[in-house]
Amino acid sequence: MYSYLDELEAKTIYIIREAYNRIDPMGMMWSIGKDSTAMLWMVRKAFLGRVPFPVCLLDTGMEMDEVYAFRDRLIKEWDLNCVNWQCPPEEEMDQTLPPNTRSAMRKTEGLKTLMKEYGFKGITGGIRRDEQGLRAKERVFSPRTIDGNWDFKDQPPEFWDQYKTEFPEGAHIRIHPILHWTEIDIWRYHQREGIPFCPLYLAQKDEKTGKMMRYRSLGEKNLTFPVESSASSIEEIIQELETTNTSERAGRSMDTETEDSFERLRAAGYM
Repeated sequence: MYSYLDELEAKTIYIIREAYNRIDPMGMMWSIGKDSTAMLWMVRKAFLGRVPFPVCLLDTGMEMDEVYAFRDRLIKEWDLNCVNWQCPPEEEMDQTLPPNTRSAMRKTEGLKTLMKEYGFKGITGGIRRDEQGLRAKERVFSPRTIDGNWDFKDQPPEFWDQYKTEFPEGAHIRIHPILHWTEIDIWRYHQREGIPFCPLYLAQKDEKTGKMMRYRSLGEKNLTFPVESSASSIEEIIQELETTNTSERAGRSMDTETEDSFERLRAAGYM
């Protein structure tokens, strides 16, 4: 089923192994969502069922209950070394940012303190180019300053799967092994491989409106909202994605708060 996924998977596993071979110490961001969980599945394939580096959740205390429950389940089932890293409070964020963007900035600052504490030279993230316009400018191996800042105008070329992994002292590398995937690719891969996923992605009746709703993207409960959908199985999710015009991040309030909200987050180090 979906044989083209073999090529996508092979490239991702190649990137993961290259990163692990060249960068030490290394960690992995795990948001507990569909993308990073699919990537975690491929990490386990790459290393014969084990994950040889820490997986890290940037925890604001605002994740949904189902997300925490799913995290705990996979930590046990997959024997994960999970770092549950507490993010700084919102009052310590840049007060010139709009409210929702300021709340999202907690994870950016949390990532900086995580990197400092563990001394990671590189850290993987489960972002895709098709998610958001600014992410389309990313590289697979993307350099960041010591503060996590990203200059999207000054990125190394990556031709013929040749990646630069050495950068000046004080910088670190963000590795994006699934940058070349799309949302529907991820769901087709979940279906083919039987990868578990958080039940919030499936449609449920909203008690207030009576409408069927599901989450396309998972984030903190104060920043992420479900969209109208009748897809109550992975097969129905795939069918929906084949025809929908609704953006994947339509339920992310910070994306539309101001014109440059997401750009400011990404430039400052947001995953």
